[in-house]
Parts: sequence; structure tokens; C-alpha cells
Amino acid sequence: MAQHVEDLIGDAVYDLGGARIGKVKRVYVDNSSGAPTWASVSTGMFSEDSLVPLAGAQLREDATEVQVRVRKDAVKSAPHLAHDGLITQDSENELFVHYGIDPNRAGWDDYGRHAGQPDLGETRAAGLTGAAGTATPKTTTPKPTTPMAAAPDTHAMRDRVDFLVRSEERLNIGTEEMESGRARLHKYVVTEEQTITVPTSHEEVHIEREPITDPAAVPTDWGEQEREVTLHEERVTVEKETVPVERVRMVVDRVEGEQTVTETVRKERIDIEGADRGDTRR
Repeated sequence: MAQHVEDLIGDAVYDLGGARIGKVKRVYVDNSSGAPTWASVSTGMFSEDSLVPLAGAQLREDATEVQVRVRKDAVKSAPHLAHDGLITQDSENELFVHYGIDPNRAGWDDYGRHAGQPDLGETRAAGLTGAAGTATPKTTTPKPTTPMAAAPDTHAMRDRVDFLVRSEERLNIGTEEMESGRARLHKYVVTEEQTITVPTSHEEVHIEREPITDPAAVPTDWGEQEREVTLHEERVTVEKETVPVERVRMVVDRVEGEQTVTETVRKERIDIEGADRGDTRR
């Protein structure tokens, strides 16, 4: 079945175990052979596109699905391209290291081939190679690379002694909101003594004497007699009433501050042992 490079755009991509990775957004071809080497795959709405090696990939479901020879988790953690979308030689070398690919090892196309399913190598022979040379920039982007075949052969990678991968730990500092305590309003009753001075009045009796200047004008009433008056006084009365005096509520304020975090990180170092630094022997 003839297949053009641009026809891969939009195809679903599945990993070695059959898990869906995403959709093809762009195909990269080798400058010298025109063979498709990498596919830019969209793995999610809010994530950057990841590069997936096409060596050994197979077409499924009437050439609308592509199964690659790597795992989904390796694709999601693969190095991303710069914003210009071009693959430099350094970028490709990083991808080789990430996927465990030896670019000089041949024979990957025959590894794990499913019976009855054409791979991209067979499809290229039926028309993909010609399409790669004439594809529009919208669907393919040429890059400086050498013809290669991917191979997840960890034994072959261990046998290579020309490079080591140096890693180091880095701090990813963030903040999370967590409960630090609780505050509540509690109303209760207390007692206190109040002393208030209240003005009062009362009545008292005293005797006034007035001499009589004209005895004939005053009748004489001889014998024992009494006269009585009623006295009054003010007494203090106390009553209690409950009245609202204020409203009390809680308001939460956010206070900005700084905290200093100290953590120990590890890093790998690489030194030359057993030879002078100027010795170029392998």
C-alpha cells in the first residue's frame, strides 16, 4: 500500500505494548536518504510535543495507526525541541541517549516485526521515499542526520566506552496550601460588679416654735393631744435588661512572607582514571 509522508500527519501513535501515545503532528526525514526518522507526537492538550523514533515502526488499521518500538513513558520524558521545530545534531544525540539508540547499529527494522503488518520501511519501498523528497514544509522538516536504525539493545550500549551520561539532582521548589490551624468565635458569660451612685431624698421632721402675740386670737385647747404627719423617702430599685452592644466576626487575612529552604542534592562527576588526560587511546 502506497503511503506518503504527509499522510502520517494525524495518525494515532501506539507504543510497543499497544498503549496510545498521541497523534502525529510532524514527520522528520533524513537529508540523504529521505527516509522518515522521527515523528513529532502530540501527547496532550497542555503538554509539549514529543519526538518518537520511526525506525522499525509499523502501520496498523489500514495505515491510520502507527506502532513505534518504544514505550509511552519514554516518549513523555523525551527531550523537547526548540521553538523553531528544527532538530540539530546535538538535539538528535540527546534523543539517541534518551531512547538508548545506537545510530550506528543496523538491523532494527527486522526487530519484533508483526506478521502481516507492513512497517514504514516496506511502505517507503511502495512510495514513501519519493513522497519524503517532495513533502511540503507543513508536514515534514528536513534535519541534519545520518541514516540510522533504532535499537533498544542495552547490551550494545553498555559495550560502548566513548561516553558516559552525567546526571545531577535539582530542586523543584513549590508551595502547597495546607491546614495550619483553626479559629472559632466563642461566646460565654462572665460576671462583674458595678458600683453606681444614685441620688435619693427622704423627709425628716423638726420642731418650729412661734410665739403668740395675741392670746385672744388663739383658742385654748387644754389637755393631751397628738398630731401626726406622714414621712417619705426614695429607695433605689435595680432591674436588669439584655441589650445588644456590638457585632463580632472573624476576617481571614493573607500575610505574605518568605521561608528559606535548605536541602542536599547529589550530582555525578566524571574523571579520567588510568590514563593521562592528554592520552587519546581508547
